[in-house]
Amino acid sequence: MEPCFDIGHLGHVEVYTDKFEESLDFFTRVYGLKLSGQDETSAYLRAWDDYEFHTLKLTRHHTTGVGHIAYRASSEAALMRRVAAIEASSYTVIGWVEGDLGHGRAFRFEDPFGHVFEIYWDTVRYTPDDRDRSALKNNASRYHGQGASPRRIDHLNLLSSDVSVFRDFMQTCLGSRVTEQIRLDNGRLGGCWFTINNKTYDLACTEEHGGGHGRFHHVTYACDQREDILRAADIFLENGVHIETGPHKHAVQGTFFLYVWEPAGNRVELANSGARLILAPDWETVTWTETERKRGQAWGLKTIESFHTHGTPPVAKKEH
Repeated sequence: MEPCFDIGHLGHVEVYTDKFEESLDFFTRVYGLKLSGQDETSAYLRAWDDYEFHTLKLTRHHTTGVGHIAYRASSEAALMRRVAAIEASSYTVIGWVEGDLGHGRAFRFEDPFGHVFEIYWDTVRYTPDDRDRSALKNNASRYHGQGASPRRIDHLNLLSSDVSVFRDFMQTCLGSRVTEQIRLDNGRLGGCWFTINNKTYDLACTEEHGGGHGRFHHVTYACDQREDILRAADIFLENGVHIETGPHKHAVQGTFFLYVWEPAGNRVELANSGARLILAPDWETVTWTETERKRGQAWGLKTIESFHTHGTPPVAKKEH
């Protein structure tokens, strides 16, 4: 498939929480994101080197999970090209919505599993005041050292009952490329990792094994080095945060990782992918077999069961 660069990058992820104050405390004081603004329903957060006003929108809700996933287009013209492609497709179109504190109008649509996506161009760049301005003019703001202090948003992972169907959606609507995938023995795709630029991936989709529909697996922010993740593990421990798994190294994408659950139960990752980039315009998708994946991570402990079954919102337990 011819590479399409109408989309610039992953812009932000809206996460629902039914424990708003506790979640906000986690994301600011413990995880180390900066609060850019707040309204009656949401807090707008960013990592210290994210250039936009926010990369995480934390929203009060009656449950947990993902509200929407936002990508920024490469230009106004690129945005309209994507809109035309989506409107010409068979996917559900929501249409234009007004922006919020962080960006202008956006075009919304849905994947076949109910996840809401939006694409926008007009954005609000974060403007630091004197206390938050970095000595380096090419940093978006000052490194503050609060909590884990990740540098930037990296990716998210969604769950679906059919990864092949989700792959077609990403290729059609966003022009995404698949950099790596898992092919199960039964022929189904167990997971796909997508990119719309030169990052190794900005979104992953893996098969739902928890009985839910259209659920959220995790959101990830990146740090500069592995030592940042080891330091974060101690910070999470001291603050009573549930550490689910890690630090270990993924075989897929080679990422050094740590997964925790924020107070409402949404999974959050801190990761370091090293210097890996996808520079080849004719990159061939790397395919992992089921046998290869059952060997576990590249190194570290084997993935625990909850990593395959836990997602948000939680699935109601059936009464027997």
